[in-house]
Parts: sequence; structure tokens; C-alpha cells
Amino acid sequence: MAFQFDLIQTLALAVVVLFVGQKVNAKIPALQKYCIPSPVVGGLLFCFITFLGNQTGAFTVKLDNSLVNFLLVMFFTSTGFLASVAVFKRSGRQGVFLALIAIGTVIIQNVIGVGLSQAFGLHPLLGINIGSAPLVGGLGTAAAFGPTLEGLGATGATTVGVAAATFGMVLGCIIGGPIAKRLIEKNSLATVGEQKTVDLGIGTAEPSTAKSVAGSFFLLLITMALGSYLVLLMNKTGIAFPYYVGGVFAAAIVRNVADAGLFSVRSREIDGIANVALGLFLALSLMTLRIWELLNLAVPMLVILAVQTIVLGIVAYYVVFRALGKDYESAVMSSGYCGVGLGQMPNAVANMATLIQRYGPAPNAWFMLPVITVIFLNIFNPLIISLIMNWYQ
Repeated sequence: MAFQFDLIQTLALAVVVLFVGQKVNAKIPALQKYCIPSPVVGGLLFCFITFLGNQTGAFTVKLDNSLVNFLLVMFFTSTGFLASVAVFKRSGRQGVFLALIAIGTVIIQNVIGVGLSQAFGLHPLLGINIGSAPLVGGLGTAAAFGPTLEGLGATGATTVGVAAATFGMVLGCIIGGPIAKRLIEKNSLATVGEQKTVDLGIGTAEPSTAKSVAGSFFLLLITMALGSYLVLLMNKTGIAFPYYVGGVFAAAIVRNVADAGLFSVRSREIDGIANVALGLFLALSLMTLRIWELLNLAVPMLVILAVQTIVLGIVAYYVVFRALGKDYESAVMSSGYCGVGLGQMPNAVANMATLIQRYGPAPNAWFMLPVITVIFLNIFNPLIISLIMNWYQ
């Protein structure tokens, strides 16, 4: 039996998959503990169902993924609006060190991923989707670069990337707490009275209206169009950049023009639109995964992920902690860095929240780590990945 869905039906099915993921997430504490996103849960459940149908010959499912690229560009463009130069300047010396560590992590993870993939006799570009794409980039980046990598010969890159990102989210939460606990107790660290908080310019947003939401949506669409032209200019350098990377840089330009006072960007509304785009993109991408491609790649992938986890833990314990001040706040940021370095920002926030609840407030860590790492990882991760892809073409 064959089930075929047109565009509208496919989108509606993706929404159902999202709702199922939310319900399953609410019922299973482990999924909440490790901050596994609902689209991943629902998408993988749907993927396993279609996998069984295909393997048994009982049924097949054909979806219309025409909007996947649109949702992908919308999500990546929205992330570029975080790249505010003014915000980075307010973070001071700690922000500079954190930015440099973030960029270094992207390079290290890809060196490990590509190098070990070659050692296992796999296509080197497969290592990108066991490197910075799924780890510091998360599920969205892994699913985004997967088809591009497969087009360059890295068979199974999308499936491997999604699996690596899911493993990474769990591993980032597992190692983050113990690393920070060790640092805090070994060095007898604790919060000290009232702490001066770095002002990163994140104020309370005005209430949204129908007009303001529409304005944010239209601004995002215009920026996406600007990004489509910008990537054409970037490609004239001789380096082939994926289409959606242009949106990141275009949004960064628009955000900093807005910071100059010419107009305003309502970040929370942009974030809301981004969450919708990411949720639908992930659901649609996961619903069509080819799970069987993991069977021959499971052992190499697990070995590479183990090495990535050990190296990231060493960076968090020795580099992040020391570079950011060797105090309680830097220990909390070390824990958060495990979350963002192996998973996604919710994992980083969850790690830090657990420590703050036990040991006391860490206001600078709470605001600085998410903002600075998101800015620099969103800008440099796709850029570095693009350079590596061009190197191996």
C-alpha cells in the first residue's frame, strides 16, 4: 500500500508529528532531562514506522518536501539577527576569550571528524556531520548540511548527522554537571555576595501585536532575499557557500544597521518565527531519514563521538575555566560550554540552571555564555564547514 501526501497534507502531517513528539516528551522524564527537542522525538518515531513499513513491504510513504529549503533558509537567517557588534563589545575580555574558544572548537571538531573518518576508510566529508555541524551546530545544522555533503559523495551524511546531534545532546548534559562540580569543589569556589552583572543590552521586549509580528515576518523575508544575493557575491570568491549561509550574513548586517538606530528588530518575534521554521524543518527532515544507512556506520560514528566528547570535556575543564577567570562563574560556564559544544543551547542552559540551583547565582554566566557562543558559532560554523567542503571537492 502506498500513501502519498501533497504539500499541504505533508505540512499538516509534520504538525501532527510535532504534537506527538510533545506528548511523548511530556511522558518520558529522560527526554526532558536531556533536552531532546519534540520534533526529534516525533520525527524519529514517524521515521521508524515508515522504516518498518518499507522493510516488511506493508506500506510506503511519499511526502512533498518542497518547503524544506524555504524553512531552512528562514531558520538560518533568523539566527544571524543575534550577531550584534554592540552586544559583543559589552561582554569585554571574557567575551573575546569565549568567542575565540568557540571558533577553535569548530576547527578542532572538524579536524577530529574528518581525520577519524579517513582513518576508518570513510568519505572524509562524512566527518563534518560527526564534527561541528551536529555538535556545536545542532540538529538544524546537521540536517541542513546533510544533503549537500551527500551530493559531494558522503553517503548517509544526513542520517549520521542527526544521530550524532541526538547523541551529542545527551552527552553534553551527562558530562557538563560533573566537570563543573569537580571544578567548584576542587578549587573551593562559591558565589560571593552581590556580583556585578555584565550588561549585554537584553531588555524586556514590548508586547507583541498583530502588526509587529507581521512586520518581523516581512523583515525576515526581505533579509532572506538579501541573503540570496549576498551568497552569489560570496561565491564569486571561488568558494562555494550553501545558499542559506548568505541569510546568516545578511541578517547580521541588518541587525547591526538596526543597532545604529535606523529601525528596530524585535528579537523575540524573530525567535518565535525561527522556532516554527526549525520545528517544521526538523520534523520534515527526520520523517524521511534512511535509517538503514546507519547500520554500517554505527561503530565508527560511536568511536568518533567518544573522542569528540573527551576532547570537548578537556577544553571545558582546562581552557574555558582558566580563560574565563578560574572562579565560580567560569566553572558554571564550563558546564554550559559542554552543553553548547556537544548539543544545543537548551542543553547549556539546563546544565547551568542545575548548578545555579545547587550552588548559587551566576548572572554573568547565565547571560554571557548563550549570547556570545550563539553569535560566533552561528557565524563561523557554517563558514568553516563551507571552506572544508571546498577543500575536499
